[in-house]
Amino acid sequence: MPQTLVEKIIARASGQGAVKPGDLVTCKVDLAMLLDSGGPRRIWPRLKELNAGVWDPDKIFLASDHFVPAVDAESAGILKLTRDFAREFGIKNFYDMEGIGHIVLAENGHLAPGMFVCGGDSHSPMGGAYGCYMAGFGGIEMTAVVLTGEIWTRVPETIRVNWRGKFGRGVTAKDIALKLCCELGMDNAFKAIEYGGDTVRAMQMSERSVLTNMAAELGAETGMIEPDEVTLNAMRAAGRTPAADALSWRSDEGAAYFAVHDFDAGALTPQVAAPHAPSNSGPVGNYAGMAVDQAYIGACVGAKLKDLQMAAEVLKGRKVASTLRLLVAPASKQVTRDAEKDGTLGILLEAGATLLPSGCGAYAAMGAGILADGEVCITTTNRNFQGRMGASTASVYLGSPYTVAATAVAGKICDPRDMLGETVP
Repeated sequence: MPQTLVEKIIARASGQGAVKPGDLVTCKVDLAMLLDSGGPRRIWPRLKELNAGVWDPDKIFLASDHFVPAVDAESAGILKLTRDFAREFGIKNFYDMEGIGHIVLAENGHLAPGMFVCGGDSHSPMGGAYGCYMAGFGGIEMTAVVLTGEIWTRVPETIRVNWRGKFGRGVTAKDIALKLCCELGMDNAFKAIEYGGDTVRAMQMSERSVLTNMAAELGAETGMIEPDEVTLNAMRAAGRTPAADALSWRSDEGAAYFAVHDFDAGALTPQVAAPHAPSNSGPVGNYAGMAVDQAYIGACVGAKLKDLQMAAEVLKGRKVASTLRLLVAPASKQVTRDAEKDGTLGILLEAGATLLPSGCGAYAAMGAGILADGEVCITTTNRNFQGRMGASTASVYLGSPYTVAATAVAGKICDPRDMLGETVP
């Protein structure tokens, strides 16, 4: 029976010859990702009640990224508990204040095609860019995973989304993600999104990960991209040797999809999502002229090296408008080092950007950069729910690094193509 990629991975993890959508199976977990936000502080008290430990410390990845650096005693206490947990259970794969967990996970070679991975964060589908199954689970489920190394799951139906053609200037994977939030909506529960087409195959891993990450905004269980040479090269760059069968993890010809959608990348223009949902998206021109108090380049989906380079394309030789502030929180320390080395960081700072520590920061309403009552922000992040970045009366718009950088220069939302030398119709 022809199977989709997600069905193949779940079949392997559950020890079944084949599975079909709707089946309830128990899967063995290849890796569990914990973060300081919902990891040890939620899980450890339950383990103590059970007088139990972890099933395999070598299969647990732990990162501190939400409460870093600590800004108050409560945050400091959470970070201390996280460090104590790592020490108590011998978690060797502990990355303390190295960057956002999803980014650090990939940077250090923890992902590979065919893996079944559980993450204690809703944006865990980001790992699906490597051709693995990675989904987000809550604290109770992750307690069971950490304790037993297993989790039950319902086999999801797969939605295939094909993008074909070449992007126009100033258009990115973030624009695809926002377009899909509008077109497919945010209620795709018990679905896996499988991205394909020549547009996706031409993307770097950093761009592919935007699509899989924001499968969460579509309400899907996970997002996935079939592995290819781009995937294998990214693994090698992270210090991991691909398995001999790495490229075999792909959907079979004739596999049954719940739905198939085809889109033309050449017809896509820069997109912006208005408050208070990613699905409130449309062409940037719909929101042109909106005055902004803060432009923010940050989060797992919007502050990778490629994102900072996009922003630098716009900002080079220009200055941030005096009417707003531009904050940049690189996704990891490695990103900061690379951006400093290639000159990107210097361009951003020369333009007037303020550099923040790596971490989730203001995107999760933590640390520096949160919004005051009534303020307006445009950001490269993936969510703009009410109160997400601070005051509940603040308004948050989502856009690509190009769009956020152009807005920072103009002082109001604008089409980035004007600053990239592209004629806007």
